[in-house]
Amino acid sequence: MFDRFEEFDISTAGASIHGRRGGDGPPVLLLHGIPETHLMWHRVAPHLAERYTVVATDLRGYGDSGKPPSTADHEPYSMRAIGRDQLEVMHHLGYDEFSVVGHDRGARCAYRFALDHPDVVRRLAVMDVVPVGDAYDRADKDFSLLYWQWSFLAAPEPVPEQFINATPGSMVEFMLNSWAEVKDAFPTEVRAQYIEKWNDPDTVHGICEEFRAAATLDYQQDEADRGNLKITCPVLFLWSQRGSVAKLYDNPLAIWQEWADDVRGEPVPVGHFIPEEAPEETTRQLLSFLQ
Repeated sequence: MFDRFEEFDISTAGASIHGRRGGDGPPVLLLHGIPETHLMWHRVAPHLAERYTVVATDLRGYGDSGKPPSTADHEPYSMRAIGRDQLEVMHHLGYDEFSVVGHDRGARCAYRFALDHPDVVRRLAVMDVVPVGDAYDRADKDFSLLYWQWSFLAAPEPVPEQFINATPGSMVEFMLNSWAEVKDAFPTEVRAQYIEKWNDPDTVHGICEEFRAAATLDYQQDEADRGNLKITCPVLFLWSQRGSVAKLYDNPLAIWQEWADDVRGEPVPVGHFIPEEAPEETTRQLLSFLQ
């Protein structure tokens, strides 16, 4: 799936980060969402690698990356902390400036990264999210039902962990099956890998801690930056034409235009997992944007 990519494990100040690197050219960092790992880019990364040096990683808490102990305030699983891992990885690989592409949770890390490190991020692409502060501020009954995982996974420890650990595959399968429109988007071996990683209780706990951090630290940081700080690089926003973002927000592109001056984007006629359901369109959009 990642032909001619090399695997790596790089120790940062907070965790060991697993990933792959391939290609040649300007560097691009790819960040995955839930319930996946960096494998979600397997249909996109090889094509990008024809023009770019592509780095795809497992976020802290996911896949084969580290699952460090958390704290009472959940700071080790805040997007700011997760972004620090990615900065250290890219610096270790020799890249001082690079573009960042994120889907779902990876998109939340990516935009926080761009706000915290404007001198590093050349271009930013985010897929099927709005900023966490906007999501919570606009939350209503429909939000609570469509984004049920935000409440469930952020519930106090150890309740969600215990439920998921009883049958982790059920959680992963439900997300993949109910959020996707293209039902053959996940090859059998990739789906099996996603499920296997969730069999680790430390992974489940890390993911729950990430959602607890989203409801506290990530939200607070967004609110502190709202109106005071903008993303300075060009931004591409792609969203599912049939997913929760389209159902909840009449004009999600306008939300991102409040956070950056140079924003472009459009809906893609698939489900939530855009890079896996529409890899050709994702690749086309990214190649056009990154150049």
